[in-house]
Amino acid sequence: MLNHVFRPLAIAGLTVPHRIVMGAMHLNLETLDDDGAALAAFYAERVRGGAGLVVTGGSAVNPAGSGGPGYGVLDDERHRSALRRAVDAVHDAGGLIALQLFHAGRYAPAGPDGGEPLAPSAVYSRFSRTAPRAMTEEEVAGTVAAFGRGARAACALGFDAVEVMGSEGYLINQFTAPLTNLRDDAWGGDPVRRRRFPIEVLRAVRASVEPAFPVLFRMSGADLIEDGTPWQETAALAVELAAAGADALAVGIGWHESPVPTVQSQVPAGTWAGYAQRVKRALRAAGHGTVPVIASNRFNRLTQAEDVLAGGDVDLVAMARPFLADPAIIDKSRTGADASVDLCIACNEACIDRSFGTERVSCLVNPRAGHERDFPARPSAGRRGRYAVIGAGLAGLEAARTLARLGYKVEVYEEADEPGGQFRLAARVPGKADFAATVRQREEELAGLGVPVYLGHRVGARDVPLLRAMDGVVLATGVRPHRPELPGADLPHVLDYARALADPDALGPRVVVIGGGGIAVDLAHLLAGGLPAPTAEEFLASRALTAPSGSVTASARAAVRQVTVMRRGGRIGTGIGPSTRWVVMAELRACGVRLLTGVAYREITPEGVVVEAEGGTTLVGADHVVLATGQESRQEVAAVLREAGVPFEIAGGAADARALNAVRATAQGLRAAHRVVERAGALGTGKQRRPGRGG
Repeated sequence: MLNHVFRPLAIAGLTVPHRIVMGAMHLNLETLDDDGAALAAFYAERVRGGAGLVVTGGSAVNPAGSGGPGYGVLDDERHRSALRRAVDAVHDAGGLIALQLFHAGRYAPAGPDGGEPLAPSAVYSRFSRTAPRAMTEEEVAGTVAAFGRGARAACALGFDAVEVMGSEGYLINQFTAPLTNLRDDAWGGDPVRRRRFPIEVLRAVRASVEPAFPVLFRMSGADLIEDGTPWQETAALAVELAAAGADALAVGIGWHESPVPTVQSQVPAGTWAGYAQRVKRALRAAGHGTVPVIASNRFNRLTQAEDVLAGGDVDLVAMARPFLADPAIIDKSRTGADASVDLCIACNEACIDRSFGTERVSCLVNPRAGHERDFPARPSAGRRGRYAVIGAGLAGLEAARTLARLGYKVEVYEEADEPGGQFRLAARVPGKADFAATVRQREEELAGLGVPVYLGHRVGARDVPLLRAMDGVVLATGVRPHRPELPGADLPHVLDYARALADPDALGPRVVVIGGGGIAVDLAHLLAGGLPAPTAEEFLASRALTAPSGSVTASARAAVRQVTVMRRGGRIGTGIGPSTRWVVMAELRACGVRLLTGVAYREITPEGVVVEAEGGTTLVGADHVVLATGQESRQEVAAVLREAGVPFEIAGGAADARALNAVRATAQGLRAAHRVVERAGALGTGKQRRPGRGG
């Protein structure tokens, strides 16, 4: 029972219907040339799914504060028009919305004219890869005033609240950290002066709105960088913010430059809640215990939020990416349908990684995210038609549920004995256990939609009569592992990656993985014995951080196997998203995995792999050799479909095995489902059809 989650709470003059806040996410929808239509549709769908208070992605308070070309600036009337449309859409759907006031500081990119970003001090940023210019006192004061203007704009646009972004290493956080505030004037030089900027910003915002208008302040609970804001100063800042009129404190964690992962799948759920709890205890000790505190980072189930809220030291929980994965996560959880929730798997590929560029943010498990206007989610009246999906990997499952949601009859045929394809195998990898939940959710959703899934059925010529009865087909037969032409590749101790992932216990104590892409890295992580599910306390201790409940000794990591990963050229882990690759590579090193690049494979022998590197030939000993050298598309069924004369579209690895990617697979499954319906409609639904073709 989610008794604590579904209690209302007052924040100043606003009553939120439950304790889950939809946290801020930059979407790269903010500056689309559509007058805010896509942004409005995105937020409205989440409110219709039960979101109560929505916080927008950051809107820059002035041009210098923009985080990049995809960020809206409040000085721009086009951005204000888009925000106004989003506000109206949220209100029409029955929700509440807060505008996040933002300034990137030294995380802003260099200007188009070569101008440096502005920051408290000229400290180089490894994130933006540029050195900022130290702000003059006039620029500091002008930025404080810009936050006030931003708050007034929020009121004029109809927002229900504002949130001041003072966390995650952006400008306000840069003023509080000794690392980035080297000033010795009214804005820095000691803890009191380092706290002055956030306090003055809050005062300017507070003075710009009515007393009952809620002002939330997102502060950093832990910077997780060397010379970051010490805890004593963090606690003092929280108390001063409460005294200066903050109506709620949202507690963020980490900087983009932090060596500690904070939002990746390798981080246990709820790891950072203890920092929000510490803030609440500091407020209570100072007589400000009634100020609500919002915990955030690495929650993907409402049951996790319930556990934290039940402790009494946190008042609300902010969840952001879970609303990308499932817009109806609130309503589904409220009715006890937890198993039907599309879980955020913290892969970061279509969300965080894209947010740092210009591509529209979306979601691996929900490719409709960010494209709500392009792909309707519900059937319209009179939908008729019968479709087949061949292949029940990630692309096929997405295509099948898309067609079924649109009201069509669907049948799925899968050659293997289980659905999920390579995604199901990936669920074995440390940190990816939730991948299996995605496959289970698809199975249950298809069953609920009345979609039969025929396992162990390889579609062939005998199925032509069946296929001719279909209005269209999505071909999603996936890939097969590529087998390189390498002497010795047919020896009995040589396996492809799929066999190794399916039965890792069958491999000996010394393993060589040939290939250095994402699959090779995942396999090495699994074989070397990466921690499958550390507790939050173990995770914190392994990073030399003190757990909220006290010091915990990190579990020892004894390597299960001696694993070597080798590739001819390029970096190991190419293809893994930038926000995740560094975490996984650190895990490999911690497990003692040997990484070799720039080698030429000569042959595989019963003793191992003979390679040439730096002018010499070496035998790398191995009991087993695993080939992870790429994939080949499986399109054999295309000939059968052409013979049947049925319209078909190809999705996922079957369409293109190069740079195989789960984000691309689900997006193609979604689009293929819509395209095949369009093609079938264009051709008519009778028996006379043009020959099918792949799209």
